[in-house]
Amino acid sequence: MVEIKNLTKYYGQKAAVKNISFTIEDHEILGFLGPNGAGKSTTLNMICGVIPSSSGTVTINGFDIAKDPIRAKRCIGFLPEIPPVYPDMKVKEYLTFVAGLKGVPSVKRKAQAAKAMDRLRITDVANRLIRNLSKGYRQRVGFAQALLGDPDILILDEPTVGLDPEQLMEVRNLILELKQDHTVILSSHILSEISAVCDRVVIISKGEIRAVDTIDNLEQRADTNPILHLKVRGTSQDVAAAMRQVDGVVNVSNISRFKTGIYTYDVELTGSDIRNPLLAALLVKKFDVLEVQEQKKNLEQVFVKLVNQSGESQRSSLQELLEELAAEEASSEPQTDADAEDDATNTD
Repeated sequence: MVEIKNLTKYYGQKAAVKNISFTIEDHEILGFLGPNGAGKSTTLNMICGVIPSSSGTVTINGFDIAKDPIRAKRCIGFLPEIPPVYPDMKVKEYLTFVAGLKGVPSVKRKAQAAKAMDRLRITDVANRLIRNLSKGYRQRVGFAQALLGDPDILILDEPTVGLDPEQLMEVRNLILELKQDHTVILSSHILSEISAVCDRVVIISKGEIRAVDTIDNLEQRADTNPILHLKVRGTSQDVAAAMRQVDGVVNVSNISRFKTGIYTYDVELTGSDIRNPLLAALLVKKFDVLEVQEQKKNLEQVFVKLVNQSGESQRSSLQELLEELAAEEASSEPQTDADAEDDATNTD
């Protein structure tokens, strides 16, 4: 359905996208992942013919986007990162207008606009000016215009930005439903969203492809050590020191106070066979182990590892940010002497 070969884009001397190649099969949902500035939006814009490539080819349903742009673009429904809506038009008026731009016969335009509004749950705002809509509604209007003309391929750049959890679930279900009749390319920063709907993923960083595979295969191939999440009663410095003395413990990190005298730890191990020696070492020191949970490999771990391999300085997860903010907040709160003594060891 879509074939990208050696696609490259230069802005002056800077290469935003470097010689990337991949294909997308019919009725497939392909996730397109990468950190900010990785080249995702540039690639999607080249696939759609919005901007020209410096070299390489994009073939849409057999049509070269550069040599035969009219027929190639007729196969595409595109939702860019910023929805292309006209704020001074009413929703129904705008969608009918876009249907005309896409070559939909005049007798079918209102019906197609009504169908698109129904699928995106925006019929209730059909007669409202787009400028007066919330960001979430404007996003859904942009999604609706991508469906007009019944394109074979839908290219969605951050389609759930600005949606509340209920709307996000509706759009996620819609994307799965659209797979029956369309091929979908989905770019998103929400990794759980990609995991829930995509058949394969392409991970890009610094304009280069780092991986193209199914999510299951990527998670299985991830070269990451097992991690145990422990909740232990005891002074954090002493508990961490006891765990680090166990052969096979690679790292003890993300130490966080659960409540006074109880801390949580992420313990990276060389293998699962050292779990028992680790717990035995804590029990010998008379530390109470309150909880043990193994963290399974997931798409977030794979993504962070692949991106870091390219030298990107990225925050590994939203959780790190939350932990930092929590630590700053905790440091500003009044503490008892006992709490202060415990927290003084939390730098481990």
